[in-house]
Amino acid sequence: MLMLAPSGAVGDFADKITDWASKYASAWWFLAVIFVIAFLDSIVPIVPSETCVIIGGVAVATGDAKYPLLAVIGCGAVGAFLGDNAAYSIGHHWASWFERRAERKPKFKARLDWADEQIKRRGGPLLITARFIPGGRTALTLSSGITRQRRGWFVGWVAIATVIWATYSAGLAYIVGKPFKDDHTKAFWIAFGTALTINVLIETVRHFRAKRKWRRAAA
Repeated sequence: MLMLAPSGAVGDFADKITDWASKYASAWWFLAVIFVIAFLDSIVPIVPSETCVIIGGVAVATGDAKYPLLAVIGCGAVGAFLGDNAAYSIGHHWASWFERRAERKPKFKARLDWADEQIKRRGGPLLITARFIPGGRTALTLSSGITRQRRGWFVGWVAIATVIWATYSAGLAYIVGKPFKDDHTKAFWIAFGTALTINVLIETVRHFRAKRKWRRAAA
């Protein structure tokens, strides 16, 4: 994939990020940052967990990191796993409130029933797909708790989803960043851009497939 080098204000911002990554991502404690950010991103979907995991993968690829790639994957996966379970617990805690609201509002009940049906019908693969959609994973994990999905089922599929997500993010950063180990700025931005492009393509395909199914159902 061909990417143009950042310029102007964007270039300055890129330099600041990569300078920060080069300065701090090499330390062992950066693994704790990856863990905490991955945890928080599951609950508050404005925290850039993919970016932190990618920075860790690039740090390993460029030889700066004092930790192995497996440590990046492990911290990202465990943080995301615990965060997803926390989101589920929050949703489960408020399930009764949502159910009472559904009793008073037919339209709200219809949406709640639809969410329950989608989760049960599409199952675990939906949890895996949603993990790659910022905001989508939080909505789905909360919905799983609100609709009282079985905890054991949820834990099993979230474990698979978070390992796949962390392996993909860190592994892609390592593979793409490795050829540019002498240029940290280029390594980071190419790895980040590649991951972003793939995520956009996945979401675009998912959107058009869902739209096609909706049209067939409406016909």
